[in-house]
Amino acid sequence: MDSPSHSAPDPSAVGDHESVYDGLLGGDASHWAFGTAFEDPLAGVDTTVPEGVDGGDLAAYCLMLGDDALVMSHRLSEWCSRAPDLEDDIALANVALDLLGQARLLLARAAAADPGAVPVLPEGSPVPAEDALAFFREAQELRNVRLTEVPHGDFAHVVCRLLLFTTARLEVFLLLAGSRDPVLAAVAAKGVKELTYHRDYAGRWFVTLARGTEESRRRLLAALEELWPLHSELVATHPVEARMAAAGVGVDPAATAAAVDGVLDQVFATSDVERPADRSLAGVDGRTGRDGLHTEALSRVLAEMQVVARAHPQGRW
Repeated sequence: MDSPSHSAPDPSAVGDHESVYDGLLGGDASHWAFGTAFEDPLAGVDTTVPEGVDGGDLAAYCLMLGDDALVMSHRLSEWCSRAPDLEDDIALANVALDLLGQARLLLARAAAADPGAVPVLPEGSPVPAEDALAFFREAQELRNVRLTEVPHGDFAHVVCRLLLFTTARLEVFLLLAGSRDPVLAAVAAKGVKELTYHRDYAGRWFVTLARGTEESRRRLLAALEELWPLHSELVATHPVEARMAAAGVGVDPAATAAAVDGVLDQVFATSDVERPADRSLAGVDGRTGRDGLHTEALSRVLAEMQVVARAHPQGRW
């Protein structure tokens, strides 16, 4: 039986395009970075600034909490496919997604409280306000604590950083759930559930590594020694935080210091790990991450995170 013959494809079948894929772009192949049907994460929510509260202060406060989550999420996402096993790979990715969700809501709240805080983009750009804040600010404009930005090390390092970060953030969110601002209260109420899991995950691994092998304990103690000087910034009070706390909208992180210490001391005791000596990474003239003073690592993080958005500022899917 003769085999069926196969003729070469007719070049005319692809029309005037050099490639069949050209037609998929609808004649506009230059911009495709962003979608065109974004939903406002605060749609239907009353975003009126509470009475007696300065919109600029509220926006700055939301940026502090939002930038913490944004940068920490990116650092955790770098662990995708690199964790010790598949279960932890998925766990860290889920933690990163939770924090990214918090970041989106908080940056959107900042934009609603003070539209002037949003970077000015070319007219007609489809970029939502929260994306503009994430992708079009320079390092000195971000307000995250420096703990979130330093380069990751080994798995013990990510466990230690996550424990320090989530322990402090959870205590803040527990109080923030009572905020006079309905948006912050809602974000915090949802975040408490997420952060409780994050802290539990990090705490369990901290104990496991500390009481595991000689090598795992050595690595954990090295990570703790490296990260501890950045811990104090999590419970230090910035003037914006103090004003927001006084207005019943935000939380003074110093008010959570005792609770944070209590949790960490419990983890350290269970792990047979001595609490590190109190010492802080110095700022410059009193300025730290909350003031836009960062390590060199943040610029490298942003270069990677923002490259596509900046290359296509008017992009759409």
